[in-house]
Amino acid sequence: MKTKSLLLAGIAASTLSGAALAAPVAKEDMVLVVSVINTTNPYMISNIEGGKALSEELGIPLEIVNSNGSSQTEIAGIMSILASGKTPIMFVNTVASSDAPTIVDAVKQAGGYVTIWWNKPADYKPQDVGDNFVAFQKIPGLSSGACGAKAIAESIGGKGNVVLLPGVPDSTTSKTRVAGFRAEIEANWPDIKILDERPSNWDPQLGARNAQDLIVKYGDQINGVWSADDGMQIGAMQSFENAGLLDKVKFASDGLYPKTLEDIQSGRGNNAIVGETFHRGYMASAVGLYTAYLAATGEIVPSELSDDKRESLFQLSCVTPGNYQQYLQYDEPGAPAAFVDRLVQNGPWATDPMPLVGGGRADASEW
Repeated sequence: MKTKSLLLAGIAASTLSGAALAAPVAKEDMVLVVSVINTTNPYMISNIEGGKALSEELGIPLEIVNSNGSSQTEIAGIMSILASGKTPIMFVNTVASSDAPTIVDAVKQAGGYVTIWWNKPADYKPQDVGDNFVAFQKIPGLSSGACGAKAIAESIGGKGNVVLLPGVPDSTTSKTRVAGFRAEIEANWPDIKILDERPSNWDPQLGARNAQDLIVKYGDQINGVWSADDGMQIGAMQSFENAGLLDKVKFASDGLYPKTLEDIQSGRGNNAIVGETFHRGYMASAVGLYTAYLAATGEIVPSELSDDKRESLFQLSCVTPGNYQQYLQYDEPGAPAAFVDRLVQNGPWATDPMPLVGGGRADASEW
């Protein structure tokens, strides 16, 4: 916390002070910023692709912050960009929920505009901060976990043992996905036992190491593995394959990323992957950046928006090996640019396949 405070004080001294909104910002004075947790997870890589697509569409330069899984690295990278003199238009995939206030305050001091995706403290709301914190946006967490739980439970006949690989412990998204998984099992699958839970920081390599440890501890007792996203699942599946157990275990996760699609199509591990949820990182970053851009240009006034447009939930789809084909179009060459074209035409709240479906205080339990 002391490090965060010193960084914030340093940037406040070298940028515009105060919270007052300025006149609409000219494009030539803007810089787009995409801040991601790491660049090994396929979702984070896709976040960067969305930023690139919108940068090309709008003709505004783009900066990338790779946090390498560290809140301090994330904040230091953002502070460096804020000191450049350009007005920052930011999408931030926070490492931890507790990072959001520090980042937002710094952007506000710099006269920029930021949309936070996925993680913030529950009681920290853009409506209470001001127009520079344009919006908090995410995909529903509880339903994501429930999708995976149902898929694994059905695939193992409603009886057996599962292990969980959450993301970052201080993550709204990871917490709600885990809660959704546990709630589905508790409510509907009394003969399924959750053996263990190992947070794996959205990192394929850590997912692999944790899976290996769980294999050593539980061996063939494990019937199912749920991961809070595909990056960790990719690592976990490799460990189970190395142990000769891949064809005896069922997997479900969140993301439906290209490697996962390949494994579903090939039937890898006796059709090991039984459930996924679909959304794309490039869609999230493009929506987040474009929402902030509209605020910077004065095309929207955040304080005049409804609560669901300040704290927003976007559509999530449950996917099985039986229906994944309808989602292949979103990984074709040029898909990020095509999404950005639709985004600019339709706006951030009405662009398929990720329209606004809820949010505000009414949907707080889904965060």
